[in-house]
Amino acid sequence: VPVPHAAVVRLFAATAEHFDFRADDVWTLFHSYAFDFSVWEIWGALLHGGRVVVVPYSVSRSPREFLELLHREGVTVLNQTPSAFEQLVDADLERGGDTGALRYVVFGGEALRPARLRPWADRHGLDRPALVNMYGITETTVHVTHHRLTRADLDDPHRGSVIGSPLADLRVHLLDPGGHPVPPGATGEMYVSGAGVAAGYLNRPELTAERFLDDPYGPPGTRMYRSGDLARRRPDGTLDYLGRADA
Repeated sequence: VPVPHAAVVRLFAATAEHFDFRADDVWTLFHSYAFDFSVWEIWGALLHGGRVVVVPYSVSRSPREFLELLHREGVTVLNQTPSAFEQLVDADLERGGDTGALRYVVFGGEALRPARLRPWADRHGLDRPALVNMYGITETTVHVTHHRLTRADLDDPHRGSVIGSPLADLRVHLLDPGGHPVPPGATGEMYVSGAGVAAGYLNRPELTAERFLDDPYGPPGTRMYRSGDLARRRPDGTLDYLGRADA
């Protein structure tokens, strides 16, 4: 998926209202550069004048060693899949102590089960670091939505993966199989429209035509990406991720 540099720059402009990234921040490059999460890790640091710690592969496979690296390097911004962070939570329980310099933990790449974060929140609270869940896909430049987790999210054992609200320059339409908007509370497929949507797939015109569509609900000329993911909109306007449409 060709994604222009301008789309990455606008990603950080669109998320600036949610984060206070600074030149003294320390980020980890935990993920492979073949995974779009790495774009957020690398450029989140460098665009703000921060420092990137490249995590050795062997350390990334050992939650205990990785936790020691976070403390030793003074990491302030950590990006994790939920399953990787759950292992880090166990290592943190064994180690004891505080959370070091961490200011943000950003989740992505998988569905989050908020209740599984309760052991961490019981020990460290939710203020520092803030725990943030973000939904996104490569075709829409890494992140689409933002949600800062609250105690209510964690205390409800039936609460699904709350992914929050779209970034300021994106829109998420929830549509039925006929392409019509579904009412609040109903399940619909997510179609993402706005500045982060890529032009299409490289040398795959048929797949591009299938997934990148004209947006009938946006300004003329706007395109939207058919994600294949299901969600529902809560009364407060936030979104719950419900899984794949083809599952």
